[in-house]
Amino acid sequence: MSKLKESFNHPHTEPADTAIRLKQHKDLFSWLSIAAGLIFLQGYMIAPLIPRLAEVFNVPVQEIGFIVPAYMLSYALMALFFGLLSDRFGRWSIIRISLALFVIFTALTATAQNASQMATWRLLTGIGASGVIPLTFALIGDLFPFDQRGAKLGLVFAAMEGGMAAGSAGGAILEPFVGWRSLFIGTAVLAAVVLWRLYPYGSLFDTPKVTQLPPIRQIFRGYSQILATFRGKRTYTYVLWNGIYHSGVYTWLGLYLSERYNMDALSIGLNILGYGIPGLLLSSFIGQAVDRWGRRWLVPAGLVMAALAGIGMIFEIPPIGTTIAVLFLSLGYDLTQPLFVGIVTDLGDDNNLGQTMGLKVFTLFTGFGVGSVIFGELLRFGFAPSLAIFGGIQLIIGLIAVPLFWQEVPSRLRG
Repeated sequence: MSKLKESFNHPHTEPADTAIRLKQHKDLFSWLSIAAGLIFLQGYMIAPLIPRLAEVFNVPVQEIGFIVPAYMLSYALMALFFGLLSDRFGRWSIIRISLALFVIFTALTATAQNASQMATWRLLTGIGASGVIPLTFALIGDLFPFDQRGAKLGLVFAAMEGGMAAGSAGGAILEPFVGWRSLFIGTAVLAAVVLWRLYPYGSLFDTPKVTQLPPIRQIFRGYSQILATFRGKRTYTYVLWNGIYHSGVYTWLGLYLSERYNMDALSIGLNILGYGIPGLLLSSFIGQAVDRWGRRWLVPAGLVMAALAGIGMIFEIPPIGTTIAVLFLSLGYDLTQPLFVGIVTDLGDDNNLGQTMGLKVFTLFTGFGVGSVIFGELLRFGFAPSLAIFGGIQLIIGLIAVPLFWQEVPSRLRG
């Protein structure tokens, strides 16, 4: 158990020591949050650039669109391994390696000369990047009691949402002026600065909890134990579908705006500026609300809100209507994924939290990758049928979530 968590459980801990640790951890999570924001920035700046990259590499949009699942699925797979390795070797060593790989492969993406090379670099970037965010979540589980994790998760998600907003809009807006290659180089430089600033905080990370990696059979037994309970099955199922829905709709927003309104890259960026803004502004408040009242109403509300946003885009609405729909789509994400993370940190024990969080990220990013592919295939029938199918399923799942998440309240509020 960490010194900070011990201070919560033992009120006689020296106040000065606790205050110092709190300040150190605040600084630590501020830099980790910036790293998470940069990872999401480069992840989300791809989708609005798909029409432009199709022109640059002279390939169909469906072909260049595969760079999204290439990144998402490799990210998902490696998250499983990084989580396990962090349980053995400690969080800091794996976060440092992961962030360094992210810097290298993000910079090398700028060297791509064709769609195949672009997909390769995106795949490698996904492999490199996937250790930072899940292990940051695992650290929150290491350091803070369950009822005090919402605000900390809110800080990280606020940065991630800021990255979404900056990537969604900034990439498309800046590309005509600086070129897409400069966007990747600039992101890599910023991530390198964060890696440098994180280095002094390595001593704050918990030491490894296990002396050796478990055998394969034990690893799979750990996953089966996580999924053995109703709470585990329900949570990971919702994580998977929510990833499928949001990635499917978001990945093709650039093409949607290009085809429906004949927008150029700059206009696309301005119209999807809202994706990430609600989370940037509200994540800390959502986290505090979760710690106080729980998740029973917030999760269903987020699911239904996202469904209605997608369904609303079926109709012939003006561009400002799409911008508003994107805002609600983003807020729907903010009311679900951070809350699922909080539940996941409570599913495992202290010795396999990295494994538990790795499985969560694997599930989410598998959903991201699969969702972009499925929605892209449905586009052969047009945007209206695709949005109707995705939005309809999301709406049904959101309504079913009301009874399924009814017990997700703080322990003091349970009858």
